[in-house]
Amino acid sequence: MISIKSKREIDLLRIAGHIVYETHQYLKPYIKAGITTKELDTLAESFIRSKGATPSFKGYEGFPATLCISINEEVVHGFPSERKLENGDIISIDIGACYQGYHGDSAWTYAVGEVSEENQYLLEHTEKALYEGIKQVQPGAHIGDIGAAIEAYAEKHHLGVVKELVGHGVGCDVHEEPDVPNYGRKGTGPKLREGMVIAIEPMLTLGSPDIYIDDNDWTIITEDGSMAAHFEHTVVVTKDGVEILTGE
Repeated sequence: MISIKSKREIDLLRIAGHIVYETHQYLKPYIKAGITTKELDTLAESFIRSKGATPSFKGYEGFPATLCISINEEVVHGFPSERKLENGDIISIDIGACYQGYHGDSAWTYAVGEVSEENQYLLEHTEKALYEGIKQVQPGAHIGDIGAAIEAYAEKHHLGVVKELVGHGVGCDVHEEPDVPNYGRKGTGPKLREGMVIAIEPMLTLGSPDIYIDDNDWTIITEDGSMAAHFEHTVVVTKDGVEILTGE
């Protein structure tokens, strides 16, 4: 069932979302060649807890860490480890924080040092695809409008859309109904109503969108080894349109 959030719930979701935003900003200066992904994870957990929140992902269905950190051809759900970042990598950092029982969820893909023009293109247009989806959010619109806009933008820029992975509702659970695909047809799917909170998260690739699951049963990787990017915001449907809960 799709839940409509009360003003009090949205206020708490806004705080949780802001903690996620602050965590991304806190980590940015550390994202450079030589740091391990485990070190980034430790920094994030300490920061989230210092804000009176807890990591949403740690222990979620057995996930072992605070951050999902996915590098290069990894799409999502990468495990932090002793792997060191290298100049030219692209790294997706997915952060969830729970504040007084309510979650914020946002992912961003960062360049490590100097990256190739191709990778810069992927980052730029995956981020823009996210905002194309967010533009569709208003009362009376449909979930399909979001996916159709993201898919059209991705196709125009010759990027692959990973269709097995979708956005989702957010609230007392980090993943709630409805699913929010990154593809679809305008005018289809559930109608958006004031008070709905959803995470919109295009996951796009430079090559084929086909994927497989790593031996750890979590990490999703592109079948052809092409680079992948992931950008996500949690948003609330307002009376007049949309508010990003995981932005500034």
